[in-house]
Amino acid sequence: MEKVEKDTLLPIGSVVRFKTWEQPLMIYGRKQEDSKTKKTWDYVACYYPIGNISTEYNMFFNHEHISEVIFTGYVNEDEIKLREDLN
Repeated sequence: MEKVEKDTLLPIGSVVRFKTWEQPLMIYGRKQEDSKTKKTWDYVACYYPIGNISTEYNMFFNHEHISEVIFTGYVNEDEIKLREDLN
């Protein structure tokens, strides 16, 4: 289990546990707007290992709702720059 950093958005492809959910989730978007509520969330994720089925199964949540980082996605210079821009 990896430590959840308070102020650092996780990269695309990261697999996490939501605080009240047992099913692992894979992050595939950051700073995303829920089209139904128009609220902007830190992350949009899909069920892991199932993947993105449809928009009806999108899971929107904020960084503080992550209880565990199971896997951290790929990080390179482009990711670091984008993360700085998103924060």
